[in-house]
Amino acid sequence: MSETLQVAIIDDEADMRASISQWLELSGFKTLCFETANEAITMLGSGFRGIVLSDIRMPGMDGMELLKRLHSVDAALPVILITGHGDVQMAVDAMRIGAYDFVEKPFDPERLADLTRHAIEARRLTLDNRALRRELSDGSVLLRKIMGNSPQIEKLREDILDLAQADANVLITGETGTGKSLIAHGIHACGSRQGKPFYSLNCTALDEKELLARLFGPAVAAENRPVMAATAPCTLCLEGVHSLSENTQNLLLAALDVMHEDADVNVVRILSISGVATEETQAALRPELYYRLANMEVAAPTLRERGEDVLILFTRFLQLFSEDYGCEVPELSAQDAANLLQAPWPGNIRQLQNLAERAVLQSRRGESGLAALLTEEGLRADSAQNGEKPLKENVEAFERMLIENALRRSRGSVATVMAELALPRRTLNEKMAKYGLSRGNYI
Repeated sequence: MSETLQVAIIDDEADMRASISQWLELSGFKTLCFETANEAITMLGSGFRGIVLSDIRMPGMDGMELLKRLHSVDAALPVILITGHGDVQMAVDAMRIGAYDFVEKPFDPERLADLTRHAIEARRLTLDNRALRRELSDGSVLLRKIMGNSPQIEKLREDILDLAQADANVLITGETGTGKSLIAHGIHACGSRQGKPFYSLNCTALDEKELLARLFGPAVAAENRPVMAATAPCTLCLEGVHSLSENTQNLLLAALDVMHEDADVNVVRILSISGVATEETQAALRPELYYRLANMEVAAPTLRERGEDVLILFTRFLQLFSEDYGCEVPELSAQDAANLLQAPWPGNIRQLQNLAERAVLQSRRGESGLAALLTEEGLRADSAQNGEKPLKENVEAFERMLIENALRRSRGSVATVMAELALPRRTLNEKMAKYGLSRGNYI
């Protein structure tokens, strides 16, 4: 479930602090009180997971100075100021320099709660975006996001590390929903460009005028320099590269030629994303451009190739969505596991994720029956057409899933797993070794 963010209340009047804190806590907020701004400033920084509610007139450092000091560390921290009747103009001035809003004494408690709620949501969005940016610049985190134990995924992780070090342009191909964008971020984050700008342009979604402006300019301002005019190392991800018009292809090829002549290394590294590599997709690009963009290639494996990774991913998605919706994780039967393993998955990981969310919502309503959801998705193919896996493979995949789920629930407690699954220690140890499971990964 979502983390509860705090409201830092700063007021030199004890009764006012207590009154505001009591009302906000009754409204469902978690509060933190300070008597002075100096006391608060030592506790509140760019990592503060919450917002600030401060009186504007206080002895020592007042609310205006506090606002300036806080925003010098984190300009996105919402600060709400409490004003007296004669301080409204001061509060308006504070908003000009970045205050989130202000309330005038005596204030309406309901308005204060609403204002606090909006500020909290704004803060949560800022913190979530920062966390996402950190993840997208951390190669180790991104590699962990590429979940699975299949040989195809192990090879993909190795390919990402190799391609990241090479620093050449890369063409990433694969069916829809196979995680091609995640692969691009991984290549960027695992190499020497980690932490450098990463620009992603969807060639299919952007009209040609906007795409050309983003690539080649003219620049509106220095900070909006077109990507191909970059002077410092960066990465450009072109999603749907096969949809580039002939004119855009010509301009891109010319820009790459100039860049190659002017520098020993690529200032702009291009990671191109396309569908499954076919003669048609290759023919959509000029040969000279294709070979410039496809210095190296990597293909994202389909979900149906990945064996029991389907169960690993599905159970993880169930867990994440159950946390989001605040409900118990639905249990899978052996038949459910077999159906998941035998499904053709034309939408790959994206389709599997959507199905997991629907299964959680269904379970939350007290309903069950994954087979019906699979049928609705058109995933219940005839066994003869679908290449049904041998019984032994389905049984082993289901067994591995049960042990892994039990280890996760028990936080790696072998004794608890033994009791839950009614397995003697020796048998459990043998099965964990067989499936490559370690209790240390679940503590």
